[in-house]
Amino acid sequence: MSAQPRSVERIVEPEPVVEGAGVRLKRSIGTGTLDTLDPFLLLDHFASSNPEDYEAGFPLHPHRGIETVTYVLVGEVRHKDTLGNSGSIGAGDLQWMTAGGGIMHEEMPQLRPEGIAGFQLWVNLPARLKMTTPRYQEIRSRDIPEIHRPDGSTVRLIAGAMNGARGPISGIAANPVYADVGLPPGTSFACNVSRGQTAFAYLFEGQAAFAPGQAGAADVRSPALVVWSDGDRVQVSTAEHPARFLLISGRPLHEPVARYGPFVMNTRQEIEQAIRELREGTFIKGD
Repeated sequence: MSAQPRSVERIVEPEPVVEGAGVRLKRSIGTGTLDTLDPFLLLDHFASSNPEDYEAGFPLHPHRGIETVTYVLVGEVRHKDTLGNSGSIGAGDLQWMTAGGGIMHEEMPQLRPEGIAGFQLWVNLPARLKMTTPRYQEIRSRDIPEIHRPDGSTVRLIAGAMNGARGPISGIAANPVYADVGLPPGTSFACNVSRGQTAFAYLFEGQAAFAPGQAGAADVRSPALVVWSDGDRVQVSTAEHPARFLLISGRPLHEPVARYGPFVMNTRQEIEQAIRELREGTFIKGD
């Protein structure tokens, strides 16, 4: 049976939001327009050279029941938590944090001449892993494989498999693909995506045709989130403009979602328990 190409199901325009202690972002998942895209709960795009847009950062705050993925394109973000972990990620680096049963951490963009740019993605955890032990996977830019195609297009593969390469992120329940794809003008990109997986592209530079030649084709300008229909394969092409986009897919959980700020559980009672533990000082479980 031949592979069925995915068509464009929906295009979402990012919404401006202010998060943390005053960081200006563009949000495309986790809004009134698109609340969730199972298993993905939030996608924020931050990019500014104006310190007032980002210097306040994200002071100490809790998470439970999810994974947060921070991918930095420009600048530096320093982080530390109440379990004693600390460090920084710079241009091209990525941190995949599994909050599990609970963690308190802070992420602070550093003031640099080039400013800051990057993304934060939230990935839901299945019920069986909601209270797992927190962990980090911190990946340096040099350890992310880059696929260079003859037409000049490039793929930085953070998670999943493509063209014989495999990203360094491992052990994630959603079995994700996370790729940063760059296309010069007049090129095409296609890759297989497992049927049944939720898949989207976030176009953050340039312009491209998504699902070209199909009934559901769309010519899209950045910034925009493109949600794919189900199928086996995605296709993107450029004409006179280059394009750069994130291609992300993951296995949907099909589980109830109870959400309150940085807590995502399966029931309201579990949310109330997290709030109560935070108030009583028993939120962090330790080893």
